[in-house]
Amino acid sequence: MKKLLGKIQPFIIPITVTLAVIILFHSIFMLGYVPSASMEPTLDTGSLILGLRIHGELKTQDIIIFRHDGTYMIKRIAATEDEQIVHNGQTETVPENCFYVLGDNALDSYDSRYWEDPYVKLEDIMAKLLLPVT
Repeated sequence: MKKLLGKIQPFIIPITVTLAVIILFHSIFMLGYVPSASMEPTLDTGSLILGLRIHGELKTQDIIIFRHDGTYMIKRIAATEDEQIVHNGQTETVPENCFYVLGDNALDSYDSRYWEDPYVKLEDIMAKLLLPVT
């Protein structure tokens, strides 16, 4: 038993730290990158980003990471629930627990303006941008 404990002991701290980091990034933080120019100049293409999975109320101007059609995207919230937007020439009200999002680079952004259902649902939001890493 002492021999086994002696062999395992040097690995206890690294294993504990590794497990703690895995748990933190699985439940609290989200590490990602910006795959396109849609958020330039705020976030450069290829920038690493750190998101916070646990967030409070989301507001207009917050940058979020979310799922849309099976892909992760990062955009800025342009309107929240009950706010009025103009979409395809018609004034609409953003539904409850939904967001209308736009990229900062309007000329190179696939965002709510182009989607059949222009809203991001609250349950599709993975994280709120905490900070760019690079």
